[in-house]
Amino acid sequence: MNSKTVAYIIKRIILAIVTVWVVITVTFFVMHAVPGGPFLGEKAISEAAQKALEAKYGLDKPLFVQYVTYLKDIVTKFDFGPSLKQRGRTVTDVIFDGMKTSAFIGLVAAVIALISGIVLGAVAALRRNTIMDRIVMVLTTAFVSMPGFIMGSLLLILFTVKFHIFPANGAASGGLILPIITLSLSPMAYITRLTRSSMLDVLGQDYIRTAKAKGVPYLKIIFGHALKNSLLPVITYFGPMLAYIVTGSLVVEQIFAVPGIGRAFITSITGRDYPMIMGTTIILATLIVIMNLVSDIMYKIVDPRITLE
Repeated sequence: MNSKTVAYIIKRIILAIVTVWVVITVTFFVMHAVPGGPFLGEKAISEAAQKALEAKYGLDKPLFVQYVTYLKDIVTKFDFGPSLKQRGRTVTDVIFDGMKTSAFIGLVAAVIALISGIVLGAVAALRRNTIMDRIVMVLTTAFVSMPGFIMGSLLLILFTVKFHIFPANGAASGGLILPIITLSLSPMAYITRLTRSSMLDVLGQDYIRTAKAKGVPYLKIIFGHALKNSLLPVITYFGPMLAYIVTGSLVVEQIFAVPGIGRAFITSITGRDYPMIMGTTIILATLIVIMNLVSDIMYKIVDPRITLE
């Protein structure tokens, strides 16, 4: 790894840290600018009781003091404060409990999308303008254009209500299958189209024609040259895709009643649990930043010919 690559990685890490700080700052001040308060839903709460609650959670201090304290707790202790609605639990505990399920279904969905997308994209490219290519393109276009909550609802109606194959509750046995399928279909379709387009471009290159002229075995040309070089755009997309699947699971988890971070986030919004909303937003945004950082670094490692600036 040369000095330019190291300098680029350091610069990207610094930029990622600054981005996360901006997200924390904007999230904090936007949430505190929202009209109302987290204790408005409390039944028959008096003004004295409300002031006592604000003093307990530090909400009676000046806004800038709250911001400095909040930022310091995140940096030094990775502490997003206590949940205002789930008494006795911290935001960090709630997020980590939810992430166990969300990360699992996200990773499984990402692997399924990656493998299926590469295989279908390669097949479509090798069978260009055939009935197989047209079927793959029609299906991927439908999956890409259809939002996750619509796809999830259709799968729920079809496989749960109509045929009673899978349970509707994500916490039940086998209940994670439909959420995983829902989350994997759109990324799979995008990877398929990406792989097909990239592979068609590679198959038209001079070195592929030279390899064919020299009598290189067909499978070696496909797997050793064409497919390998056509995966660079997929590698670039995979990092953000993984973050997208986890963040995109918010609505899907709500549809299938999956006990993940998405369900906790939706509940925190309806319950005005401001620390929970801020903590979840910051964690998900940080995940996207990290995945983009890893993707950029991996792109350089896979293809050393790329010049980094």
